[in-house]
Amino acid sequence: MIILKIVEKFADVLIIGGGAAGCYAALTLARIAPDVHVLLLEKAGLKRSGCLAAGVNALNAYITPGHVPQDYVDYASKDADGIVREDLLLQMSEGLNEVTRDVEKLGLVILKDKDGSYVSRGWRNLKINGENIKPILAKAVKAAENVDVLEHVDVVDLLKGADGHAAGAWGVALREEAVVYVRASAVICATGGAAGLYRPNHPGEARHCVWYPPFNTGAGYAMGLRAGAEMTSFEMRFIALRCKDTIAPTGTLAQGVGAPQVNARGEKYQHKYGNTTSERLYAVVSENLAGRGPCYLETKGISEAQEDALEKAYLNMAPAQTMKWRETGLGPRIADVEVEGTEPYVVGGHTASGYWVDSERMTTVSGLFAAGDVAGGCPQKYVTGAFVEGKIAAEGAAKYVERAKAETEQRTNATAADSEGNAQASSSAPVQTPDEIAARVADLLTPGSEPPLFTVDALEEAMQQTMDEYAGGIGAHYRYTERQLDLAAKHIDRITRLSGDLRAGDAYGLLKIFELQERLLVCKVLIEHLKARKETRWHSFAENLDYPEKDAAFEKYVNSRLVDGKVEIILKNLVHLPRSQRSMSLS
Repeated sequence: MIILKIVEKFADVLIIGGGAAGCYAALTLARIAPDVHVLLLEKAGLKRSGCLAAGVNALNAYITPGHVPQDYVDYASKDADGIVREDLLLQMSEGLNEVTRDVEKLGLVILKDKDGSYVSRGWRNLKINGENIKPILAKAVKAAENVDVLEHVDVVDLLKGADGHAAGAWGVALREEAVVYVRASAVICATGGAAGLYRPNHPGEARHCVWYPPFNTGAGYAMGLRAGAEMTSFEMRFIALRCKDTIAPTGTLAQGVGAPQVNARGEKYQHKYGNTTSERLYAVVSENLAGRGPCYLETKGISEAQEDALEKAYLNMAPAQTMKWRETGLGPRIADVEVEGTEPYVVGGHTASGYWVDSERMTTVSGLFAAGDVAGGCPQKYVTGAFVEGKIAAEGAAKYVERAKAETEQRTNATAADSEGNAQASSSAPVQTPDEIAARVADLLTPGSEPPLFTVDALEEAMQQTMDEYAGGIGAHYRYTERQLDLAAKHIDRITRLSGDLRAGDAYGLLKIFELQERLLVCKVLIEHLKARKETRWHSFAENLDYPEKDAAFEKYVNSRLVDGKVEIILKNLVHLPRSQRSMSLS
């Protein structure tokens, strides 16, 4: 039996996840609270982790000249058909340009014209040379004197104090084969959304050729749910419209060279369906079902200069697309680019899925903050929006730590030691001890009397097949019925029970078990959200065949929390900003 050693750490602020939001939260704390000790735990290597690992060729959230933050709020709200937190969206939008200028100072190359102005791509996008955006962020974080970074640590669960507040987290150091136990005064969850819930476009060895990073397993959602945090809008799934086979973004083609969507007959069809993000996907699905597919982005006939620009742009973000053009000899100037939808994801950077948070990005668990893809209510964040939320969460966490320190000092002054000199136990101490966690991990590393019936990979495949067939995956054309969702719930519960028999031989084996169980819990909650919204507000994103029309009665948030292992659904009224609070200027 393998016994992992225990490594205990303490931090004022613990940041879980070193992607865009996590890195910017750390940088913000380094600037505004240099006396606050920050510990950042990253599942991979900070230099090439998260959604920015391979780079990006545009900043898709920026307020260009002639526009104001409220314009961005209106755009994002329309795209989500009103199911957004307008307060959070406005707050984010007001910070977009500030963080953009800041990251440029750190070394990011933003393209400029001859007058020195940023080169925009549409009214809310900027062109960048972003292949090295993550190394730039990682270098700045590691240079911060009050920030420590532990890499290759898979965080499994939050620690809670006796009064229910967040008191840290624990995880497994994959290379040291140790349990890392971190006590903290405040926690910022910036782990990203959930991929791998559904069967992807490609099977077998190519199954990780997906749009959203396959190592984003919904861990942040899962640990928050187990801690009692309230979630919102999981049913607003995100399904990306991408270039076929490479799963490369299509926006570079649509906005970069103005390529329209056409079907196999060469007909432009988008005007029949609408132009929101979900409607662009729905149009492709509908044209294919009607026998007018495959569908394409019409690039044939563009200039050599445009083709060269496209190849360079994709090298900055999705090099597989450029490689495909070169290998086949069918570049975008010669042949239109076929498009397809991906499997569904739960991700708060594009839709509104995630933690229910306040204006400081604190969740319903005291001391637990959320930022980036894991935070709900504020869609269309993209990279710069994740930066802004990391900044807001860091500011909120710094204030929380200061308040906690003041309260602790007051308690210390007011509470004298008893006659034997024993001080009262602090309510800030985590309920779970290192020894209890070590025992749990040891159990997973102890072989059972009989080998498990299934492997992690087999159960993961069963989960993905279940979600694909019964919860609106690619194979079901993203559509589902209540009866199918009931079947999905039944199968996911069964697979979850089977996962309890899994055992690991090393730290990496533990990682695989934890990732599967995280995904299964997110699936469980997602299914209940899909069942709860008895309408079709977003075609393809949540296509309920039992309720094919939009219903004004569901102009509400579908929220949830986990109570005694069961999903409790909470319907909440929309948050609208009074006209007087709407911003007309940039911060």
